[in-house]
Amino acid sequence: MDALRKSILFFEGQRSGKLPPDQRLHWRRDSALRDGHSIGKDLTGGYYDAGDNIKFGFPMAFSVTLLSWSVIDFGKNMRSELPNALKAVRWGTDYLLKATVEVPNVMYVQVGDPYSDHNCWERPEDMDTLRSVYAIDRKHPGSDVAGETAAALAAASIVFRSRDRAYSRLLLSRAIKVFNFADKHRGAYSSSLKRAVCPFYCDNNGYQDELLWGAAWLHKATRRRKYREYIVKNEVILRAGDTINEFGWDNKHAGINVLISKEVLMGRADDLKNFKNNADDFICSVIPGVAHPQVQYSPGGLIFKTGGSNMQHVTSLSFLLLAYSNYLSHSNHQVPCGGIVASSALLKQFAKRQVDYILGDNPIRMSYMVGYGPRYPQRIHHRGSSLPSVHVHPAHIGCKEGSRYFLSPNPNPNKLVGAVVGGPNVTDAFPDSRPYFQESEPTTYINAPLVGLLAYFSAHP
Repeated sequence: MDALRKSILFFEGQRSGKLPPDQRLHWRRDSALRDGHSIGKDLTGGYYDAGDNIKFGFPMAFSVTLLSWSVIDFGKNMRSELPNALKAVRWGTDYLLKATVEVPNVMYVQVGDPYSDHNCWERPEDMDTLRSVYAIDRKHPGSDVAGETAAALAAASIVFRSRDRAYSRLLLSRAIKVFNFADKHRGAYSSSLKRAVCPFYCDNNGYQDELLWGAAWLHKATRRRKYREYIVKNEVILRAGDTINEFGWDNKHAGINVLISKEVLMGRADDLKNFKNNADDFICSVIPGVAHPQVQYSPGGLIFKTGGSNMQHVTSLSFLLLAYSNYLSHSNHQVPCGGIVASSALLKQFAKRQVDYILGDNPIRMSYMVGYGPRYPQRIHHRGSSLPSVHVHPAHIGCKEGSRYFLSPNPNPNKLVGAVVGGPNVTDAFPDSRPYFQESEPTTYINAPLVGLLAYFSAHP
């Protein structure tokens, strides 16, 4: 339960805007209180994606979707932490509602100029970088970010259905509008916004998977036949069977197949059986011994994919394995993988092995969650954590003044409890150093699926 509590607490350290009275990370203060002011809008709130001070809408929406899925499937295991998980979801959806209030005319997808921000090492409370607002519209589409936002709002509507019915209805009605906008005006947001989002969160995978992903969550949230028909009709057109062992903020394919497969396994959707076949292929591509060449393992047993922050793949793929293991268990199914039969128990065992590695059961005995265990990263690539807090140093720290803290060999003064960093390289080695951002930077989309994993394993050790 301690690891679960800390994984949720991390999201408080990523909050933007006016912080609530119950904020538990006391070294953080209000920030970015004028976001959207330059265009006469209120775009305060939401989450900074990682160790910078930008609000990137694409990964933020994915993080909210995965936080919501964690609550939907594993909320019953969260016990005393469930209220904090709900607050984390709502902090994200409150912002997404602001960003989508003018759909179908315009949708706001990013706040902050990434080049201005990345040129500085500043606390969010001191920000004097450009807080430019970026949007998509009918002539400048972004089906990827809009489709993911529709998924996040639809998933969250399920979370709040029995807890706040009016809020749930608002989320669902907005999800429908945003999905219609994404589907009607098709295109990749990186083609519309170019340098504002690339190379940071460039859509390299195409927008088609987000349309299927959004439709899948709307079908789950509404049970309306139109979304099921959309999925069946667009399965081939939107390439549901592509890259089956990828899942993250840019690529939803494995997630789509696992999410839809629950219907098939429960005997309610024979017309969707291709998605279950794809999900089975995903399982067989990840399990050691029959793994697809794209999935590597470190000597210590950690899933490893080249490029970017690796731990995002570890937590997202492990979440899918755990979710699918539950669906298999409830339907009394197994997955044949050549000479291996992947049972529900085997999938759980494998997912738990990945979680145990993250929490310190690895060759260098390093917990990759800040504040958990006797040894964890001390110099994470995170502006707010690495600079003196406003309590200790009330005076403004300018853009380049922060560089000496970035380059310092000293541990970060502010503990971003619960943050999970990008993790070790393929040889299980970890440079605990801020400049090695791929290894030392935490992100919301690493932690979001981990919340569900930790909830389950805290109740089933």
